[in-house]
Amino acid sequence: MARIPAEENGAEKFPKQTTFNLGDLVTDRTKILTDAERVQLEEQNKRMVTDFQAQKLEREARKHWDLFYKRNETRFFKDRHWTTREFTELLSARCPAVVDDDPLETDGQPPNTTKTLLEIGCGVGNLIFPLIEEGHRNFFIYACDLSPRAVELVRKHNLYDDRYMSAFACDITTDEVFGTLTEHSLDIATLIFVLSAIHPDKFRVTLSNIYRLMKPGGVVLFRDYGRYDMAQLRFKPGHKIADNFYMRQDGTRSYYFAEDEVSALFRDVGFEVLVNSYIHRRTINPKENIDVPRIFVQGKFRKPD
Repeated sequence: MARIPAEENGAEKFPKQTTFNLGDLVTDRTKILTDAERVQLEEQNKRMVTDFQAQKLEREARKHWDLFYKRNETRFFKDRHWTTREFTELLSARCPAVVDDDPLETDGQPPNTTKTLLEIGCGVGNLIFPLIEEGHRNFFIYACDLSPRAVELVRKHNLYDDRYMSAFACDITTDEVFGTLTEHSLDIATLIFVLSAIHPDKFRVTLSNIYRLMKPGGVVLFRDYGRYDMAQLRFKPGHKIADNFYMRQDGTRSYYFAEDEVSALFRDVGFEVLVNSYIHRRTINPKENIDVPRIFVQGKFRKPD
């Protein structure tokens, strides 16, 4: 595993992402808050989500996501055409768990496929269907989501085809996924804006389950909200559940990650860190007069051979 020498504070450093958007800042340093931003965060502590509310949100997580997709159906999230640009492992070429263009022998491997891919937290298919539209059809694609309603919308999509994909509902924080997939069966898994929706107490078991699913050499592609992202700073009192963990108006939740925290989470369950960093990016829409600074954590994590 390639590493960048540690800085004076002793923190271990890893290779950075390559920038893909003009103006991106790729760094391992956490954003330095202004005085005004510090005040915003302190204000959030004046009224926290009660323990009773927090436990109820956890119990009803599936219900809140089902209601989200009942309201929004396929209209909320944009198709993720950027994924093949920033995660070239998704292109129709070999991946780390493929040798001489032949898939590794694995029980449960679908026939006549080069790779197996699982999109965790697939929503309505905003990652998998752009892949298919762009001609990347040498995957057998699995797609799972906590929300049965989201999975139903995936199955109704005109590009859904049982011959090379399988969508199913499951709670990735439990053993439910192993009712559909066997251990050591995946070449690639995507975890894009998903881990942040899970309670921090369940991060480790979630990543442990994913580790069990991956073939030796398999890679997890990760992107999620970064520490002190604009969305975190904008929360008002009454929405904070715990440090860096918040409740949205619709009952769904969001966690904001530090770059070194993500590396540690993956390494603790056995993954190697291939690359991991913050990406500072501006979301610009001149027509709507939008210019918003965003912070993400993006990385790639490999199960050792």
